[in-house]
Amino acid sequence: MLAIVEIVAGMALLLGGGEALVRGAVAIARRLGVSPLIIGLTLVGYGTSTPELIASAQAALSGVPAIALGNVVGSNIANVLLILALAVLIAPARIEPRSFRRDALALASSALIAFALASTGEIGRLAGFVLLLYLALYTVQTYRAETARPDAWGAILAAESELKDGARPLRVPLAMLFAIGGIVATVAGASLLIDGAVTVARALGVSELVIGLTLVAVGTSLPELATSVVAALRRQSELAYGNVVGSNIYNLTGILGTTALLSPLPVPAELVRLDLPVMLAVTAALILFALTGYRIGRREGAALLAGYALYLWAIYSGAG
Repeated sequence: MLAIVEIVAGMALLLGGGEALVRGAVAIARRLGVSPLIIGLTLVGYGTSTPELIASAQAALSGVPAIALGNVVGSNIANVLLILALAVLIAPARIEPRSFRRDALALASSALIAFALASTGEIGRLAGFVLLLYLALYTVQTYRAETARPDAWGAILAAESELKDGARPLRVPLAMLFAIGGIVATVAGASLLIDGAVTVARALGVSELVIGLTLVAVGTSLPELATSVVAALRRQSELAYGNVVGSNIYNLTGILGTTALLSPLPVPAELVRLDLPVMLAVTAALILFALTGYRIGRREGAALLAGYALYLWAIYSGAG
């Protein structure tokens, strides 16, 4: 019972802390005159993944690397099969073709690189550095492309910054309190979630990897879920799509890279056998669905959600 309380409290702190951190950071950046494009690309695009980053880092440093890896891979799977699916079931998403081609390449290549690194049996510090370098190059390239030839995707990124800033913008002192409080809450929430998840895994006889792939992954993805659902309710599901794509690229480069730099990650064989191939298949499905008319509708959303149910059944029935 205590472990369940820890998990629920941890998820609540991750959701509230992640949202407060991003809103505070966005408000400060906007008051300092930072470009909405940069804010949307970095603070919003990567900031919503802060819970995954802190949870994976804490798991690796606490001696449970399987949870760290499971969190990254499971978050990528849940982002598409659960979060994006729910968003497009509320309101279909239209995709901007030119930016899609760039981001689809980055999404596919980051997934393939992560799979290749994991297939060696360990993701070490050198691999972590390579992943972070890839993220830096992608971010710079995206910014240059959008400033040279502005398109709908640049407008989407700017709209994300406005969405996070809210109808009543925060003053700088209050924004700083939001950001600092968000960091504290996120760290505390990640600690509670990891402790509770490990206890539940051992009590139920479930592997730490499976708990990382599901419970921890969904828990740390709550900020993405909240952002995507709000965007969909406002009939801006293209924000949800962009949020998922950006988050998945960041998970495989920024989070995995940072975690590996802190502590090399031994890779469980079952992750390479089942879960990483599922992640690759999910990535391919997302790209394929987007290519069909540059639109992801309710039919595709239902198929993605059914795929998540099938995946959960597979790993909890013993396939994972």
